[in-house]
Amino acid sequence: MLISLSNIAKSYTTPEGQVEVLKDIDLSVTSGQSVALTGESGSGKSTLLHLAGGLDRPDRGRILMNDRDITALDELGRAEYRRTEVGLIFQQFNLIPSLDVAANVAFHAKLAGRFDAAWQRELIGQLGLDALTHRYPEQLSGGQQQRVAIARTLAATPPLVLADEPTGNLDESTGDAVLDLMLSLSRTAGCALLLVTHSMRLADKLDRKVLLRNGKIVA
Repeated sequence: MLISLSNIAKSYTTPEGQVEVLKDIDLSVTSGQSVALTGESGSGKSTLLHLAGGLDRPDRGRILMNDRDITALDELGRAEYRRTEVGLIFQQFNLIPSLDVAANVAFHAKLAGRFDAAWQRELIGQLGLDALTHRYPEQLSGGQQQRVAIARTLAATPPLVLADEPTGNLDESTGDAVLDLMLSLSRTAGCALLLVTHSMRLADKLDRKVLLRNGKIVA
């Protein structure tokens, strides 16, 4: 078992009062496995992803990563966890404007102490970024930036990749191709994948599907 979430609950304060986003969540992902988190908007998918990535703490429950309780970590510990054990792919891309494509792709791998020039070249080639390595983020289309973000995450070969609608900015055919490639590359790197998607068609490409409804896992 790579990561295990047990009895997880999370609420947020709104002007209308407390809103319980997640309720009694139990979920486990094994090494190398791909899992799709599905459900309607507001069902708690992104919140669950943020908790697994150490971006936030649950109100209740435990998250074990390789038998280490990440819910007990302080902010510095969670930052180290994000740097070394998880890769995050969000629709915002979060590329560094002052770095070109090659440097952006290498950034996380170097921070994690796992930079591999040959693996970076393979990722750049497979994701069709060869001609773009000296461009800066502002010189790229949204789809190109998304592929750079995927390459940057996989370059560090993290044990766990967390992706929130990673093909949401791409047209259907390009999104399918990029997801297929991302699944192939993550398997090559030995990464487990926990992916949020609204599309059951895309979810069917992964090893498992988990359905959230009103903050609970129902299937």
